Amino acid sequence: MAQDEKQEIKIEIVSPENLVFSEAVSSVTVPGQEGYFTVMGEHAPLMTTLKPGFISVEISGETQTFYVQGGFADISPDGVTILAEEAKGSADFAVSEVEAAIVEAQAVLDNAEDLAEKNHAQNTLDGWKNLLLEAAQLGSSGSH
Repeated sequence: MAQDEKQEIKIEIVSPENLVFSEAVSSVTVPGQEGYFTVMGEHAPLMTTLKPGFISVEISGETQTFYVQGGFADISPDGVTILAEEAKGSADFAVSEVEAAIVEAQAVLDNAEDLAEKNHAQNTLDGWKNLLLEAAQLGSSGSH
């Protein structure tokens, strides 16, 4: 392989309902629990949980984006498998769903009684707010 050739990696995004995406791509950016990370050809094996967020795949210089509502990512020499609680193309993503989750998370925080409950509720609320910001950035960048 020439040094300037990029090795492709196979990705499959699977939800309980269906196979959302399956293709060989140049790179995949995934919302891991500890933050976003990018996978390219010959990536070291890894298994991680996912937070709600957006998966970006690059195919021939074009970027496609998919929303996932948590799940797992399994990176192996065979490729990347995303087992998502929910997955859909970014065109099917509804900001109103996140806004509703923010209202619900705020109510949980307001009713939390002890410090552990409050911390958990605050982390959940922050996660939904961050996702709303990410969605706004995706919408303004035009990279669906």
